[in-house]
Amino acid sequence: MDELSGKAHTRAGVRLSSLTPAVRMGLSIAVATGLYGISFGALAVAAGLSVGQAMALSLLMFTGGSQFAFIGVVAGGGSAGAAVGAASLLGVRNAVYGVQMNHLFLPRGWRKALMAQLTIDESAATTLSQDEAAEQRRGFWTAGVGVFVLWNAFTLAGAVLGDALGDARRWGLDGAAVAAFLGLLWPRLKGREPVALALAAGLVTAAAIPWVAPGVPILLAAALGAAWGWWGHAR
Repeated sequence: MDELSGKAHTRAGVRLSSLTPAVRMGLSIAVATGLYGISFGALAVAAGLSVGQAMALSLLMFTGGSQFAFIGVVAGGGSAGAAVGAASLLGVRNAVYGVQMNHLFLPRGWRKALMAQLTIDESAATTLSQDEAAEQRRGFWTAGVGVFVLWNAFTLAGAVLGDALGDARRWGLDGAAVAAFLGLLWPRLKGREPVALALAAGLVTAAAIPWVAPGVPILLAAALGAAWGWWGHAR
């Protein structure tokens, strides 16, 4: 039995080592990101969305930061317009990735539409970390398709689980969207400028909360970030 087990592990190791670096990177990123989808599904139903609505949002919007922004505004009592606005502002970065991917791959027909849907942080990062054109293509498709499949599968699992839990306040999920945002933000605070911008945006948000409708403070913080970026570029 031990001998058979050892041979099985050896074969698995050989199969893994036979994958190219881009494919290995894409698969590891897909698994890590996909697992995070379970928290989105649970938070979405906690914010008042049905399982079907959570899945539609995940399948069609398919950009984690924007999805968390949307349900964060909804959970806070914000209007649909404010939720869409917050999600759209965070999704602008995907347009920049799209320009890069279009320049690299020059897709045509249905591939162009499919690549547009799969262009996210993870697929762009996997692509741009490779030097060879063939590896860039493998990295994009592995990460893009992998994240799409696993993210939506775990979103469904989280939504079903969250729906079964009932009242989100009993489990503390009503404040979990904020924790999820902090989890997304923390790895990006590498340097004085990102930290300063995060603090400034936080102060603007906190100052605006008593005076404006739910959802508007995050739009004001996003506007501050856009102005900061424009000023830095112009300088």
